[in-house]
Amino acid sequence: MWSCGMASLLLLLQLAGLGVALAAAGLILVSVIAFITATKMPPCHQHEEEKFFLNAKGQKETLPSIWDSPTKQLSVVVPSYNEEKRLPVMMDEALNYLEKRQEQDPRFTYEVIVVDDGSGDQTSKVALKYCQKYGSDKVRVITLKQNRGKGGAVRMGVFSSRGEKILMADADGATKFPDVEKLEKGLSDLRPWPDQMAIACGSRAHLEKESIAQRSYFRTLLMYGFHFLVWFLCVKGIRDTQCGFKLLTREAAARTFSSLHIERWAFDVELLYIAQFLKIPIAEVAVNWTEIEGSKLVPFWSWLQMGRDLLFIRLRYLTGAWRLERTRKMS
Repeated sequence: MWSCGMASLLLLLQLAGLGVALAAAGLILVSVIAFITATKMPPCHQHEEEKFFLNAKGQKETLPSIWDSPTKQLSVVVPSYNEEKRLPVMMDEALNYLEKRQEQDPRFTYEVIVVDDGSGDQTSKVALKYCQKYGSDKVRVITLKQNRGKGGAVRMGVFSSRGEKILMADADGATKFPDVEKLEKGLSDLRPWPDQMAIACGSRAHLEKESIAQRSYFRTLLMYGFHFLVWFLCVKGIRDTQCGFKLLTREAAARTFSSLHIERWAFDVELLYIAQFLKIPIAEVAVNWTEIEGSKLVPFWSWLQMGRDLLFIRLRYLTGAWRLERTRKMS
């Protein structure tokens, strides 16, 4: 009896040891794959046509650089992919707010940069109507030759901005645009800014209970799984990393986006991972948000891709495949 018990215990210990060994081997294998498949910094190269924007008269003008001195108080970067239907609603709300703010305070200056991420529809044409209406000093359209992904589109807009502060805003208009004032207060509350760097993230975390009630169990499970992976692998202390409404000081934008590798949906996580690594202060600010139909995310596959990206972000920085650089100018 005693010998049978010992034999069973030894078998369990052997199985446990085998499981640990297999898990360790799996982690090593994934780390090796992450290291080998890691690309260096995504090319910041612009196609020749992407170095220009069309002014209100249809003439080409050279885009500025984030490395230039700022000439506006606020730049709004709007990444857009096949957004001909949803973009007008967002642009109308944003420009109405910005124009009224400028009327109340003539010292306030702004620009809106729509980045067409290789759309197959009339996104650029729709955006150019606003350029013609408000002038190319206030509205500019950058049309990318090929699709780079949301992160790549935002980066191209950031690198061509003129603002002291740079706001990322989604083309669907899900976040009420006047909430930019909440982000500005969030930034102000972080003063003094180290090296003039700070970030305010719009957050939908306060709406989580309501969203759970409207979602299927499967989508809720995916959401919690993603949040856990973000916390466990990459970013601590930020409950909502994926809200597309973020305000950065010019210095913070230059520093983080010049080190960014991920160009698709998980880019927000790497952006905040870089910011936390560099000790850039971050405020999370509750904003008004409404789900808008027409999302480009495919629930299961997009979350699966983002989960893979999260694991690779962590492993690639951990193994030294990716290294943070101080600054890097666009070629």
